[in-house]
Amino acid sequence: MSEKTANPAPLGLLGFGITTVLLNFVHNAQLGPVDSMILAMGLAYGGLAQVITGVMEYRKGNTFGTVAFTSYGLFWWSFVLLNLLPKQYFFFGIQSPSDGAMAAYFFMWGIFTFAMFFGALKINRALQFVFVSLAILFFLLAAKSALLAYTTLTPADLEVFTRITGVEGVICGLSAVYTALAEVLNEVYGKTVLPLFPTSK
Repeated sequence: MSEKTANPAPLGLLGFGITTVLLNFVHNAQLGPVDSMILAMGLAYGGLAQVITGVMEYRKGNTFGTVAFTSYGLFWWSFVLLNLLPKQYFFFGIQSPSDGAMAAYFFMWGIFTFAMFFGALKINRALQFVFVSLAILFFLLAAKSALLAYTTLTPADLEVFTRITGVEGVICGLSAVYTALAEVLNEVYGKTVLPLFPTSK
């Protein structure tokens, strides 16, 4: 007898999407700082939920899902550590990352995301939009950090740019939430409730 397993992807997409919306709505849209709410979401839902999803995708034999969800779950953990390590009291002398370091950090995640987009070409348009908008978000964040590192511009000079980046990030996160809910509702009702726009075979 074969045992049917659930689709773990919506869990990972929701963990990524909701955490991304909150970070960009609060921080990049300049409504507040990266506080404990964002960091807790990054550890738990954005991080742990996606790592769990990656392990579940591994059990299903889905290499793409394993790499994507585990990587982005660990991205959130690394983002939390970047914010917490300079403020902890166990190891002294750890400095906050420079703008140049953050430019490299976001740029490499942008490259990884853009490469993963080509895997999504075989799945559906909704997921393709998630990856494209996420790659754009990473490159915008890298550009902002590079401008701060290598020019005389200040965060105040880049206020409009930062807000635009925040709006793009909210759109990216909401697209992941939509994709997750579409997968859940379509499976529950056994029909297309929310279209995912599958690619032609």
